[in-house]
Amino acid sequence: MRSPRSFFKPLALGAPAPLHEIPVKPSRCIHFFDPSNPKMAAKLPDIAKDTDILLGNLEDAIPADKKLEAREGLVKVGREVDLGGTPLWTRVNSLDSPWFLDDATRLVTEIGARLEVMMIPKVEGPWDIHFVDRLLAQLEARARLERPILVHAILETALGVTNVEEICAASPRVQGISFGPADLAASRRMKTTRVGGGHPAYLVRTDPDKQNPEAPRATAQQDPWHYSIARMVDACAATGALPCYGPFGDISDPLGCEDQFRAAFLLGCVGAWSLHPSQIAIAKKVFSPPVDEVLFAKRVLEAMPDGRGVLMLDGKMQDDATWKQCKVMVSLAQLLAKKDPELAKAYGFA
Repeated sequence: MRSPRSFFKPLALGAPAPLHEIPVKPSRCIHFFDPSNPKMAAKLPDIAKDTDILLGNLEDAIPADKKLEAREGLVKVGREVDLGGTPLWTRVNSLDSPWFLDDATRLVTEIGARLEVMMIPKVEGPWDIHFVDRLLAQLEARARLERPILVHAILETALGVTNVEEICAASPRVQGISFGPADLAASRRMKTTRVGGGHPAYLVRTDPDKQNPEAPRATAQQDPWHYSIARMVDACAATGALPCYGPFGDISDPLGCEDQFRAAFLLGCVGAWSLHPSQIAIAKKVFSPPVDEVLFAKRVLEAMPDGRGVLMLDGKMQDDATWKQCKVMVSLAQLLAKKDPELAKAYGFA
């Protein structure tokens, strides 16, 4: 275990000092794009206006014969494309792949000043973060970067879920964690081919009617991801990292996507991935606090400026605990209002 006194020292001579706090920015939507596709790259300036984060994907969904082309495309985007104030992230190939080392080396040394976060797939324990941490420090020193590149882990194996608390606490470079349901399902040997969302066979059923045993019995579909997402959220909240839901694979089911995103939002996630432009609006809608709840939370804070005491508001008791809940809601609303003029007006921050 490293000494706490050395935790915030650079891991390489000449590397930038680690951040003491993770910057909190709008993260409702992490929009993935294929850097090997020139037509998609040409649309990035317009897409950047709609999404909170743009991520150049180098891993899954990029065929092996397109890996090098995708990497070169991302370098070109980082050098030439104006994304306004929208952060540029990347998802590199897995640590055990033949592409990871060149992914990290090329991206950090050539566009490291533009790249805010590097997403690492299939993180299984703190040892993966320690390896990436040291490597990035070496590359940052070589590139003479003034700001460290942050790391976002993807939780998509059973071992990763087992070690999620240690992963979050492995380095001050850990910006957050995304939930990867497809690979996690395979790792657990779950019997589903869906990418996120529920499953009609994962349900509970009411007891039989003793007076009429043959009568139909109501069922309710359950959420197979609830435990894992909640555990990820707790690990992130305990360490200052930011939890995100990952992909919802059925592009043709916007309502199912919205329901999955909202469940993650209510549990504490700050955003989700979008794999298609149609999912951007869904993520922004779901991960923006409802207007009526923000307005009510503002009233609570105005009535209890210091968070002390107890009062009744609209027939509901408010105390220091509900004051903290309202503070979370209003703080998020203020953050999003700075980026979204329509939200600023709706929330009363204009």
